[in-house]
Amino acid sequence: MRLPILFSSAVLLGVALAAPAPDPTSDALAEFQQLIAEAQTAQDDLLTSTAASSKRANTCTKNKLLTRKPWGSLSKQDRKAYTNAVLCLQRLPARTPQSVAPGARSRFDDFLATHILQTLNIHYTGNFLAWHRWFTWTYEQALRNECGYTGAQPYWNWALYANDPASSPIFDGSDSSMSGNGEYIPGKGPITLLLGDFAPVVLPAGSGGGCVTTGPFKNYTVNLGPISMPLNDGSVVGGGPGTGLTYNPRCMKRDISAAINKAFANAVDVVKLLTQNTIADFQLIMQGVPGSGNIGVHGGGHYTIGGDPAGDVFTSPGDPVFYLHHGMIDLTWWVWQMLDFKTRRNQISGTQTFLNQPASPNVGLDDVIDLGYAGGGPITMRELMSVNDGPFCYTYSL
Repeated sequence: MRLPILFSSAVLLGVALAAPAPDPTSDALAEFQQLIAEAQTAQDDLLTSTAASSKRANTCTKNKLLTRKPWGSLSKQDRKAYTNAVLCLQRLPARTPQSVAPGARSRFDDFLATHILQTLNIHYTGNFLAWHRWFTWTYEQALRNECGYTGAQPYWNWALYANDPASSPIFDGSDSSMSGNGEYIPGKGPITLLLGDFAPVVLPAGSGGGCVTTGPFKNYTVNLGPISMPLNDGSVVGGGPGTGLTYNPRCMKRDISAAINKAFANAVDVVKLLTQNTIADFQLIMQGVPGSGNIGVHGGGHYTIGGDPAGDVFTSPGDPVFYLHHGMIDLTWWVWQMLDFKTRRNQISGTQTFLNQPASPNVGLDDVIDLGYAGGGPITMRELMSVNDGPFCYTYSL
């Protein structure tokens, strides 16, 4: 498998000027904000009715909700508290045995190793959304319970910064960012994404490409991978599935791309995603329809970051922004579910293997997810279908 302005007066000029064309991105952003508000209202109504009818002491209620916010809405102090907790996780010893992942050196690496080992069973599969919801929540709990973080997992609203992600509060390189772009490398060619026997997708190079030298993670060392890393000369580096668990220390690289953000993860794309009628269509549009040339908002976010390890489908959690990206992935699923919760709560679709290769059974609600040495498991799909049930009690805000 190949992976992986000028305004003038019409009256004064005597010229009939056409009205300015509407901005679809601006309209879509407003629509997205409205859909979030509708989801919040639906969630409030659901929690109110559940609390009134439940006798369980552990019922999730509105006053217990942990609220996940976009990075730019956090104060600088809260952003630093988050990155300090991530740095703490990167200093704590790994729990993954050397026999499983010889290169794992930190608690942060436990999560990366788990993702590497399970990649081909958690993408283009029926458990993609639930697995990553559980993975992101478990990471959030590690930050809170092991590193003293008191906030919630923030998210990256791709639509807000699509025109210039590198200057956003996430990537501006300040001490309250998630670190900046990689050092600029001139003359880079595009990268080519390969997915099975489908036509390759060619993506433009970004505005960095080298080591990250600014912000909280400028000295962070990536220990695992690469496995299936597309390069700017059209080749791929890494040994493919089953590799990448040995010790390979290197700097973190980024190649942030406004072109990719604008093409695949803008407000229009988000609204299109949220207006799908079935979970099968929702998941496929999100991850990109194979052969269409569109990598979806999921691929759009990952390749907006680019570089190493974010550009490798196996090792992408090695870049700390992964968890902000998947916070946004989970937000879209939450909104989609809440817009018709009764119908959509338990909707799943797909098999247990990447694009059903090799052929595998359909995922069911009683299937078990286990995150191994990252923690958080085993747990059934059924327990992961609502952010207000099972182990969860959280929400999202703008």
